[in-house]
Amino acid sequence: MIIRPRYMEILRTYRDVPLVKILAGIRRCGKSTILDMLKDDLLKSGIAADHIISMRYTSEDFDDGMTDKDMYNSIKEQMSGDTKYYLLLDEVQEIEGWEKAVNSLLENVNTDIYVTGSNSKLMSGEISTYLTGRYISIPVYTLSFAEYLDFKKSDLRSQKELLNEYLRMGGFPIVALGSFDERSSYQIVEGIYNSVITNDITRRHNITNFDLFNRVVKYIIENVGKTFSANAIAKFLKSEGRSLSVEAVYNYLNWLEKAFIIYRCQRYDLQGKSVLKTQEKFYLADASLKYCIMGFNPKSIAAMLENIVYFELRRRGYEVYIGKNETKEIDFVAVQRDERIYVQVCRRLPEESDREVANLLEIKDHYPKYVVTLDELAAGNINGVRIVHLSDFLLSDRY
Repeated sequence: MIIRPRYMEILRTYRDVPLVKILAGIRRCGKSTILDMLKDDLLKSGIAADHIISMRYTSEDFDDGMTDKDMYNSIKEQMSGDTKYYLLLDEVQEIEGWEKAVNSLLENVNTDIYVTGSNSKLMSGEISTYLTGRYISIPVYTLSFAEYLDFKKSDLRSQKELLNEYLRMGGFPIVALGSFDERSSYQIVEGIYNSVITNDITRRHNITNFDLFNRVVKYIIENVGKTFSANAIAKFLKSEGRSLSVEAVYNYLNWLEKAFIIYRCQRYDLQGKSVLKTQEKFYLADASLKYCIMGFNPKSIAAMLENIVYFELRRRGYEVYIGKNETKEIDFVAVQRDERIYVQVCRRLPEESDREVANLLEIKDHYPKYVVTLDELAAGNINGVRIVHLSDFLLSDRY
């Protein structure tokens, strides 16, 4: 088992804090393995094995008849006395009303509770009702490039070769652990994608026009990193002779987001210092999701570089926005407490550097500014704007 240190560090920070720790992310991004890592860590720290209760609630393991009371009782009967128990509950969203059971365990038993799930039904109104102020959400993403290198420690290829593979294959752990060719990798990812679409979206929301839904998904995938609106999608479908209301498009976007297929990135007006509600961008949970559906095209890497940088910033705890500076756009404004960085992403320098650097230089503050590129000869500093190769940016200890 390959340790993912950032998640272990977060979980250690919140250990024994009376909050439910909710690890949420797309299917197969490694949440169950993180629980296994946590169990090992608890054992190493001296927690008795019989005081660590691991339960997995996949639809294959439990029939639909399991209630929150059944869940509560099955856990409670494994406990005795007043000593603390550590509960590691995997894929809890499969149990209707799970939050009631977890709340009862939190209130009535000496427990430290960790749960995972693949659908942000985890973040629904019921949680607000039963766990208000009593949970912490820990987003789990596919592998960062640093983690990918850890998974490939025994691989004799150069870092450059592994970066190129990471750009093509993405960061699902199951792919990184194997030695699959491109076609096999995309088949695995397509299976993950189809599982999410079937279990977390079409079945849950009773989508009947699957063809139309797929066309909306394809439009989003084709336009990763571009600003668009639900209205723009509806107009595009109309131009193809299809009819779908703007409200239905909003629902589709919302459901894809709740299943962690896509992530919404809002625009931030640097002049007005406010978050804008129009012309958002959407990024895919993993670059391989685009390639498994659309096929890999080297020309598409430029668009997906933004995707990779966006998630690297998210992994490091930044809130990430698209920057609007009057008529100019900044790819990312990343904010963390009182820190801020500005990032432009481009594939090649110098032909793109003048525009990218000029946009950053127009921002009159002293926060760090970066241009991240795949150009191997590009590195340095232009009037305070740092030019950084993608691999150096992804592997940097801090910005």
